Amino acid sequence: MIILGTNSIKDTGYDVANSLRVNENDSPRLHKTNGTPTSRRKFTFSCWLKRASLDAASDLHMLFNFNGNSNRFYVAFFGDQLRVNATKSGDGTTAMDIKTNRLFRDFSAWYSIVVAVDTDQGTAANRVKIYVNGVQETSFATETYPSQNDDIHVNESDVELLEFADNPAHYFDGYITEIVYIDGSQEAVTSFGEFDEDSGIWKPIDVSGLTFGTNGFYLDFEDSSNLGNDANGGTDFTEVNIVAIDQSTDTCTNNFATMNPLDNYYPASTFSEGNLKIVSGSSPYSSNTATFGLSSGKWYYELKYLARGGSEDLWHVGIKSTQDTANDQMLGHFANDYGYRAYNGKVRNNNGDITYGNTWTVNDIIGVYIDLDNSKLYFAKNGTVQNSGTGISITAVASTPLGVYLPAISWNDGSTTGTCSLNFGSPMDSTGGNADANGFGSFEYNPSSGTFDSASKDFFAICTKNLAEYG
Repeated sequence: MIILGTNSIKDTGYDVANSLRVNENDSPRLHKTNGTPTSRRKFTFSCWLKRASLDAASDLHMLFNFNGNSNRFYVAFFGDQLRVNATKSGDGTTAMDIKTNRLFRDFSAWYSIVVAVDTDQGTAANRVKIYVNGVQETSFATETYPSQNDDIHVNESDVELLEFADNPAHYFDGYITEIVYIDGSQEAVTSFGEFDEDSGIWKPIDVSGLTFGTNGFYLDFEDSSNLGNDANGGTDFTEVNIVAIDQSTDTCTNNFATMNPLDNYYPASTFSEGNLKIVSGSSPYSSNTATFGLSSGKWYYELKYLARGGSEDLWHVGIKSTQDTANDQMLGHFANDYGYRAYNGKVRNNNGDITYGNTWTVNDIIGVYIDLDNSKLYFAKNGTVQNSGTGISITAVASTPLGVYLPAISWNDGSTTGTCSLNFGSPMDSTGGNADANGFGSFEYNPSSGTFDSASKDFFAICTKNLAEYG
């Protein structure tokens, strides 16, 4: 588990309410046409993002793109590196090409990206400044700066976000918010964020008071009916393959768990929808896990069973604290792994079954209640806690191999696939709108509505504001 520090501050001062969750295979795009610019030499782009996938090194995951036939300027991920590239207006030759040595491979973390350009600067390295999480990048795999006083191809035609070309490998995949473009100035990174005085962690600040310039804009994604809304008051972006349910509450000030595509060597599952939708591999049995490990507190998440490829219900859902070492190790194979089985209603543990609850099938929603303070685990089917509210006793988290429990799933079949979605509090689709006792998350069922081992217990969405308090 890796969590960017920004996401573990309970009180951030300025809270970002929403992000946009996009799936590259949907070909998502935001675009509009610009007017006459304030400047083609001075401009700044800023955003916060959480990646959901990593393609080949030659593929671009686009963030920001001025597109003018053979002339363009873009900020994009080039495989696992960040790239800023421009061609000169008129002749199409390279004006700048800067690619980081830093690798962006953490799918649990939110990143702050700032690119600030001023080609009037006398020192080449000052003409393009790139900041990641408030710190200026100085180590580059490619480092070609524009000539002094170059007019960069920005503001001249269409501006596009999230898209490079009609190819899924070139669309951004993940979560993005606080997209800002400043036309006319090379802003300091402190225009967009600050270091928390207690933790030293980089966090966002309110940008609404900035001077945006003629073609500047600010997208905060707070209006689900108009996700292309320019909160600065300029012309709105046109949304393509983006709909209201693509609005998310997973943000840079409250980071929610997702499934982890890096832990996929044995399962070979397919991830989409911000790593909240899983299609199992067709031969392995082993587990997929979430991005956050849990070491204390009481936590809740939901699995929705979406589809099956065969005639049997073969999902397992639960928690684990053991690293799989082969592709035949279904959830519950090890002593410190527990999986509620769809086809027989039992809980798999240490390669054996514990009699527990009802069977479950397509369209059922399974709630998982993890009580690490009392070493108990509970499951609910469609809102009803199973086994009369009596939990499964689990190994104390401090005595587990990993020292944490990870939410986990597996599909137990060697020839078919299953499909499910996971909700750790920021779902990929509409739900019943039930928040936890802290007001975080949106679930189909209430995390605090059950009686567990004759006691009323509050369970919480798996997000960093809750982790900062209880984790």
